[in-house]
Amino acid sequence: MSTENNTDLVRRFYQALEQADYATITGMFHPDFVFYGQLDTPRPGAAGFIEAEKKHLDAFPGIRLTVVHSVAEADRVGAFVVVEGAQAGDYYGVPPQGAHVRFSMFNLFTIKDGKIIEKRAHYNLLDTIEQLKAGSGA
Repeated sequence: MSTENNTDLVRRFYQALEQADYATITGMFHPDFVFYGQLDTPRPGAAGFIEAEKKHLDAFPGIRLTVVHSVAEADRVGAFVVVEGAQAGDYYGVPPQGAHVRFSMFNLFTIKDGKIIEKRAHYNLLDTIEQLKAGSGA
């Protein structure tokens, strides 16, 4: 696949994730897909990814995921994403108070046979939690 096709796949991935369209996302994953979250703990398969992401999406329904920059080379796509939303559910022990968060993250995707075979996510979780606590007056 071309770098343009790989970049388009990543953009479509974020559109589906923003809509919590797990069926579409699952179809974008290679059978050997592995997700590495913040601590580089491998979560194999679509089910591992969905389990991890539901914690975020359930806490922030209607969240916006904007790909601000992407860079592609060979089978890799790096995406700088801005995340925005209002908290409506528990998030890492912080109860919902309707606080709004805005943070950035970097994700590195590896593509194989036109599918995402690996996703690595890096963001500052502490910053997000501090925004929630400040927004709720805690």
